[in-house]
Amino acid sequence: MFFAPDMSVDTDLVDFARSSSFRHLARETKRNYATDIRLLLDFLWSRGKRWAEADAGDLRDYRHWRTKASANPGRVSGTKWNRELAAFTRLYAWAKGEGLVRAVPADVKRPEDRAPDSRSSRVSWLTPRTWRLWTNVGLRGWTSKGMVEPGWTSRTDERDAAFVRTMLSSGMRRQEAGSLLMFEVPRTPLSGGRYCHGMLAGATTRTKASRTVYLSTDAVEDIDAYIEGPRAWAVHRAHQEGRYERLPMRRMITKVSAGLRQEVQWVDLDGVVGRAQLRDLTWDERRYLFMEGPEGPEPAWLWLNEQGMPFQLSSWETVFRRANQRCERVLRPPVSQMRDVHQRFAPYATPHSCRHSFALYMLVVLNHVLDRRYGLTPQERRDFQQLYGDPWFLVQNLLGHRNREVTMQVYLAPVTHLGLTSMLEAAKDPLTSAPLPDHGLDATFARLARESSGIQDIDAALAGAL
Repeated sequence: MFFAPDMSVDTDLVDFARSSSFRHLARETKRNYATDIRLLLDFLWSRGKRWAEADAGDLRDYRHWRTKASANPGRVSGTKWNRELAAFTRLYAWAKGEGLVRAVPADVKRPEDRAPDSRSSRVSWLTPRTWRLWTNVGLRGWTSKGMVEPGWTSRTDERDAAFVRTMLSSGMRRQEAGSLLMFEVPRTPLSGGRYCHGMLAGATTRTKASRTVYLSTDAVEDIDAYIEGPRAWAVHRAHQEGRYERLPMRRMITKVSAGLRQEVQWVDLDGVVGRAQLRDLTWDERRYLFMEGPEGPEPAWLWLNEQGMPFQLSSWETVFRRANQRCERVLRPPVSQMRDVHQRFAPYATPHSCRHSFALYMLVVLNHVLDRRYGLTPQERRDFQQLYGDPWFLVQNLLGHRNREVTMQVYLAPVTHLGLTSMLEAAKDPLTSAPLPDHGLDATFARLARESSGIQDIDAALAGAL
């Protein structure tokens, strides 16, 4: 609901919020778009205009105010403007279809309306040893001397570390990994025994297309340790305090069919039977699914909070933020001891950094496998690529990208200009079969970081962590 400064309600905006154009967006997208539109409404109100009266000049002035005006202390980046522009485009395209406006004053598809200096701030890469450092210090409470800090207490470190390793090992997005159900953890081993594979439900993905995902056996073991330890403890406490019995909505799973089109059947608290294909269950619907556990009903949702309830997807941002803050506090020396104030001492990561790092790691490993393990000649490598695709194509499929350019220009931007083959040949450390983030290829990634921009590689004096 949008209220004007005079507390009036714009019924046209209410209709937009109820339209399929807005209603079918993801919850987080709705929240972001509503905030962006509200700021535009405030700007137009200061000019004495309703949003339906705005023209291209108004939107150009608003863009200048948001991105360039020196009088605006809260200027935004070009990337942020482009996201706001997508919200405005959706609003005005709907309004044009309803006959409320004659033209769309700004369109995200028009190059002249977009910010030329757009650069995604979410893109970041960490080398395997830097991820180990970030995990041990940020999540497990290690000090700069490689030991657990005295007095450190955390009942979620196993969960958090398992989640990070799951995303690093598989390349799944936050929503994809965060909404896994207990019986969706990939457990079918590949012949080499180092990875397991499973199917990711399409409804939880950005493209709404199911795809095969691969998870290292080490990540699966971390998940199992979490299930048997902190998760079981949280479920036990929830039963003791009767939390599950007080829920207003609960769907008890009665059957999960086998086969390619797995179907989930359940019965709710009113005895109403429901069913849906597993691939069609959205993250929101999954929160209400329960299964029979050792002590009675428990959430089918894999990742739980300390109260034994499904851990909200947005809460992972808080986990990463606190880990970043701890790394900064523990690893950053006093300014007086810095030789270079621009040097990075503490790693910084976001949930999406896991996906970018996975892409970089897999590109390096796939190139290494082709050139070293199989000993392919140039002609044999060309034949292999014709049959299976080159490593760039394989990484694209692992990420679930429809557009190869996104894989190359965004996720693997630091190495598109490098000759990976020559770099791998110069590497002194052999490829190990162990998955990310173990020690194989550390020297190769260190060299990549030196010769590329955007890759964090911190060689900290943390022998125990590295």
